[in-house]
Amino acid sequence: MGKTDEAIGYAESCRSPWASDLDIDGLCEEILLSAKQPDEAYARYGPRASRTGTHLATFRSVARKYPDRGAAEILDDLVKTTPGEEGKWFAAAKDAGLYDEAIALASRTPCDPRTLIRAARDHAERNPAFAVGAGLLALYWLTEGYGYEITGADVWAAYGETMKAAEQQGSAAETRQRIRTMVAGETIGERFVTRILGRELGFPKP
Repeated sequence: MGKTDEAIGYAESCRSPWASDLDIDGLCEEILLSAKQPDEAYARYGPRASRTGTHLATFRSVARKYPDRGAAEILDDLVKTTPGEEGKWFAAAKDAGLYDEAIALASRTPCDPRTLIRAARDHAERNPAFAVGAGLLALYWLTEGYGYEITGADVWAAYGETMKAAEQQGSAAETRQRIRTMVAGETIGERFVTRILGRELGFPKP
């Protein structure tokens, strides 16, 4: 009937412990988008109404619905919806070409080391500075005990991809020293990363 305000009001009135806020947000967003009110839709519901299985998919969904919004703005608004999970938006920032933001996010809270390792591998040639940053963060989070079913191969991959990128960047010696310092500070559990890389980094035998 074209009564947008009334439709939104009715949908909002249905909120309760037994109703899905995500479904209501999505419905209200759809109503406003259909009424050619994208600014209102985004401001009221956009960052909340597109949550999917992954942070990357959520970012892509919002960006697709709001093509006139800048990627940096969308990312910033989405990050605010999940305080304490900033690192999980690393892949979304990388996908949008927001490389500095990606490194900053993965520095704030844990990010999957394997995701960081892949980023280091894939960007070693075309963006070695970003690749080195991602690789160093992978090693950092590994020394902090993060990652699911981490193996020695993962640790070697993190080290190897970081050093390859560092060679491209011309910072191999400096990067190796940063890694050595980082690994020397490992205190988690049985110091798994130290046991894997100790000889390579020149640590004395235990």
